[in-house]
Amino acid sequence: MITRTILNELRQSANDYPVVTLLGPRQAGKTTLARLAFAEYNYCNLENPELRSLAQNDPNALFYKFPGHCIFDEIQRVPELLSYIQVKVDENEIKGQYILTGSHQLQLHQSIAQSLAGRTALLKLMPLSMHELSEHGISQNQYEFMLKGFLPRIYKDNLNSTKTYRNYYETYIERDVRQLIHLKELASFEKFLKLLAGRAGQIINFSSLASDAGVSSNTLKNWLSVLEASFIVFKLEPYFENFGKRVIKSPKIYFTDTGLLCYLLGIENIKQLQRDPLIGNIFENLVVTEALKARLNQGMNPNLFYFRTTKGTEIDLIYKRGKDLIPIEIKSSMTFHQGFVKGINNFKAMTDLAINGYVIYAGDLTYQSANYSLINFINTSEIFSTDKII
Repeated sequence: MITRTILNELRQSANDYPVVTLLGPRQAGKTTLARLAFAEYNYCNLENPELRSLAQNDPNALFYKFPGHCIFDEIQRVPELLSYIQVKVDENEIKGQYILTGSHQLQLHQSIAQSLAGRTALLKLMPLSMHELSEHGISQNQYEFMLKGFLPRIYKDNLNSTKTYRNYYETYIERDVRQLIHLKELASFEKFLKLLAGRAGQIINFSSLASDAGVSSNTLKNWLSVLEASFIVFKLEPYFENFGKRVIKSPKIYFTDTGLLCYLLGIENIKQLQRDPLIGNIFENLVVTEALKARLNQGMNPNLFYFRTTKGTEIDLIYKRGKDLIPIEIKSSMTFHQGFVKGINNFKAMTDLAINGYVIYAGDLTYQSANYSLINFINTSEIFSTDKII
């Protein structure tokens, strides 16, 4: 079994709080992780229709059936259960009494804020990271990582990634989206999702996307919020503090799993991937997602942004550490070119908050200069999991 980096944070949170809530996309490994970390706990799967009905109609009977410490899986299916959990933890004041898992942020955040404020640690588990796979001895090149994706079952059962993501899309994404937005025009949504995949790593123009998808801007924004809430995509917000009107203020969109992104783009093998005009965007998506995972696995806010001015100065990724801004350029090339650091130099000239940056690329050469470090993409997480200053 591949060791998950967040495991220690999960156990520590259970020592500090009466409830730990573990959120993340379907099939990311939440249940497996929770049951591994707390093997002695009772386990209640609220996807089970009988248990869900019991939770909805007679919650006290449910707690009688699952006394003491318990894992409640897919808690978003019965959010009203959170009020009863609040009463239980206030009565007993036992650390780590309940572990909750959930796949939809929209359905949970409001309920958690109302019922469990101050009583729960909130962690997010993404699919496997490159760091976790590498630590487990799984060595792949950038194309294999991008195409194969990061769902644990792909590696556990040696599954074909294209077929896996087709099934993942048809069983989980379609079902969950239907539940959340009562979707009637599935064809329009599928078109929207594939258009969104074609814009991964790009600044989103909502008007243009809505026009291409044939839906209203309000409908598009609603669909996008549901995809975010289901951990299918995430926004990378621009950094514009202290830069005034010179910078772009619209977000970029990335997919939480490049395997799903490749599936939506119709990429089925490495040769197709290597020839695809979006290869640079997919590689950037790979690296940005690895940065996101590295931060979330520490139980920290991402503090990740991008930067672009109206005159063209651009940084692919900015990591805000305290007051420091660490500029990061991401290049799919296997050969380093001095032009890769132009954005870093320009950004450092614009603000005293910028410190030495990184160029993350697909080549093997590592190098450290006065202004930046050159690293291979496999080592992305090292930037965010340590406090070293280059």
